[in-house]
Formats: sequence, C-alpha cells, structure tokens
Amino acid sequence: MQTVSMLIEGEAVQARNGATFERRNPLDGTVASRAPAATVEDAVAAVDAAAAAFPVWSAMGPSERRALLTKAAHALEAKAEAFAAAMAAETGASGIWAGFNVHLAAAGLIEAAALTTQIGGELIPSDVPGSLAMGVRQPAGVVLGLAPWNAPVILAVRAIALPLACGNPVVLKGSEICPATHGLIIAAMQEAGLPRGTVNFVTNAPADAARVVEAMIAHPKVRRVNFTGSTRVGRIIAETCARHLKPSVLELGGKAPLVVLDDADIEAAAHAATFGAFVNSGQICMSTERIIVDESIADAFVARLGERARALPLGDPRKGPVVLGSVVDMSTVERCNALIDDALAKGATLVCGGKAESTLMAATLLDHVTPEMRIYHDESFGPVKGIVRVRGEDAAIACANDNPYGLSSAVFSRDTARAWGVAQRIESGICHINGPTVHDEAQMPFGGVKDSGFGRFGGKAGIAEFTELRWITMQTAPRHYPF
Repeated sequence: MQTVSMLIEGEAVQARNGATFERRNPLDGTVASRAPAATVEDAVAAVDAAAAAFPVWSAMGPSERRALLTKAAHALEAKAEAFAAAMAAETGASGIWAGFNVHLAAAGLIEAAALTTQIGGELIPSDVPGSLAMGVRQPAGVVLGLAPWNAPVILAVRAIALPLACGNPVVLKGSEICPATHGLIIAAMQEAGLPRGTVNFVTNAPADAARVVEAMIAHPKVRRVNFTGSTRVGRIIAETCARHLKPSVLELGGKAPLVVLDDADIEAAAHAATFGAFVNSGQICMSTERIIVDESIADAFVARLGERARALPLGDPRKGPVVLGSVVDMSTVERCNALIDDALAKGATLVCGGKAESTLMAATLLDHVTPEMRIYHDESFGPVKGIVRVRGEDAAIACANDNPYGLSSAVFSRDTARAWGVAQRIESGICHINGPTVHDEAQMPFGGVKDSGFGRFGGKAGIAEFTELRWITMQTAPRHYPF
C-alpha cells in the first residue's frame, strides 16, 4: 500500500481536515493506495500557489524552462519500475502498458521542452502608416489539468507538460482511481527542480470531485482547463467552464472504427486490429471499437483476427508478463457481459472469448454485429469488440460515421490513394492509413470531433490552446488623426 501526498506551493501536504480515501486493487480488493481527500479550501490553496508562481515561471527564459522539463523527463524514466508496480496495483494494468506509458510520457516532456523556443508570433500588415502590428503569444495563466486513470502517465503528463512549456503554472487534479501513479509524476517534476508552486497536485475522494473541481474552475486565476475522460463528465466540465467563461480543451470518449477494404493486406489489418482492440484490455479512448470489414474478405480476416486474439496472454500483472491484465473494476465486466448477451441474443456469433466472472477478461470478438445491437453503438471500454460486415466502400464509410463519436479511426487498403479518399470522408479528428487506431506522438495535434470533444493537445496546435494571442502595435512614425 502506497501513501500519497498532495503538493501545494512546493510542500507535500495532507488534506486540511486529515481526511483520506483508499484505492483498492480490482482483482483482490487489497488496498493499493491511500491519498488525501482534499477539501475545497485545499483546492483553492493549490490554485493560489500556482497563481503566486506565475510571475516567476512566465518570465523565465525558454532555455531554462527547456532544461527543467528535460530533467523532469529523465526523472520520470528513472521511475519506470515504480510506475509499473503502481499501475498494476491501482488499475490492474499490464507491464507492457505501463512501460509504454512511461516512454510516451517522457517523450511528451522532451517535446514540450523543445517547444519552449517555438512559441512565436507574427507581424501583420497594417493599413496605418508607420504601425508595426504584431500577433504575440503570451502565457495564459494558471492551467487546471484533469487526468484519467486509463493511460495515467501519458495523459497526466500531457495535461501539464505543454502548459508548462508555454509559461503557465499548473494544478493537476489526480484521478481517484490512481492517485499513487499520478503522485509519481509529481515526484519526478519536483526532482527536476521546478520553482515552488509551478506544479501543484490535488487528490480528492470520489464523492468530493464535483465540489473540488467546481471550486478550481471558478477560481478567477484559472485561465485554462484541460480534461481527458468520458463524454458524460466532459459535458459537465464544459458546462462549468462555460458558466465561468473559461476556455477548455476536452478529449472524451470514442468508438473508433477500423475499416478493412476489399483490397487490404489481411495479415497487416488483423495485426493492427488485435493491437488496437486489446492493448490495455481495450480501455483507451482510441481503442478499436468497431471492426468494419468488406464481406468479400470477411471470412479470411475474421479467422486470422480470431487466431491472434485467442493467443493473447491473460493474467494478474503483479505475477508476471501478460498482455491482458485486469480491467479496472467489476462495472466494466458487467457492462461488457451485458453487451455480449445482447449481441448474441440478436444474432451475433462469438468468435473468441466470452463473458467473464472476474476482472480478468479474455479478448472477445463478436461477428455479424448489426445496428440493432448495443455493441454497435455503445463504447465497450473493455476487451469486447464487434465486427460489422459491409458491402463496398461507401457502406464502410457510412458505418464508420454512424455514431456520435469522432476521435480516432483507421482504414486498410493496398491502394493508398483510395485509402486517403476514405480517410478524408471519415468523421474523426485522427485517422491512420494502414495503421492501428491506437497511436499517439507528442508532437501531433491530438483531439476529436463530435462527442469526442474539442481542442487539440500536442505540438504547435497545443501552443495555441495554452497561450493568449494578443494584438500589440507600435507606432513608429507620426500618425494622422481625422480630428
């Protein structure tokens, strides 16, 4: 069991009233971590600390910020084993997924460090003689980051790295499901030597989440909010931000389609579908949720995909290497079992896997899925995936777009020009041609459309989200006035 502290103004602290909450392992119920149950006063104090750090951090030169973020990346990498243990205990994640999280999160810090010198503006031609007009990007102020449990290192680092690079102090609200994992990120940031108050960390009991988040969003010094999580909670965050006129970046749920056209490389498509559907037991916003395959090659493709899925190792990640560890809780099992029952009752066929009795869930594929089945529309967020057979390219595109989400997608075809045309017609913020739906790089403009949210994390697109664009002019010659 790991004991977690919050970080406010550079000091490790507990909740003011001494309250704590526990996170238990999803497999055996043992206590994985105990963390402070922050009060509203604790949350406000964290924002106050970040606001007090703003003058120092925003005025720091880009090279100095770059050096500190680079140190943080190395400190994070050095904690790889600790992250793997914490993730296995708190969320049931496999060692493979934990290692990938640390690798990509460290890359995110390195990329953010590189971007400190890329926060530029532009000269804009003015109609006023002698007026030097400029679009200048400046730090926005305190940024509140709300990070989830499913890719806990990647997404919590993403919530704070680029805002820091842009000169903004941050408050990270850790997930109630993985406070110890998120606490390790904060420890790495502290080891890097960032100024006091530049990074602050708040944890809260599940019952207190609404009050704590509302208090921080409402704080006048919070100037940006970024959230990654479910569409249901994202709507609440967006509504709260709207009431307080706070810009937000939201990366929400997904129902990522993987389209396999009639001329696809079946082996390559099956490999990508297996990875995209079952990495982290399908508990990723980009997870392949619907596998859409042309009926002319469906039998061969499904047979190969089933072989791959059945071979995936399943087990307790604390006892050795596995691909499929535990899902996060029994509610995931109950949701996925209900999707299986519904699909089979309405005519789907079970390719592999099936209903589970514990949080160790086997890779499950349901073939001949139709729009009447819940799994066609609903996000499983688990290792249960549907296969939809279609006839022709237009039907495949229509199926891919037949849901309210639009985060990631993929299309497989040996004809890349054809695949490009299909990719342009799929309604998603991200599309990978001949690659899996699960793919991220720190420098890319990551984000979705429709019910998958708005705004972009990463690269220069992210700079625009976490800075203020100001119009500043300088009159360099006498100016004529009409009166």
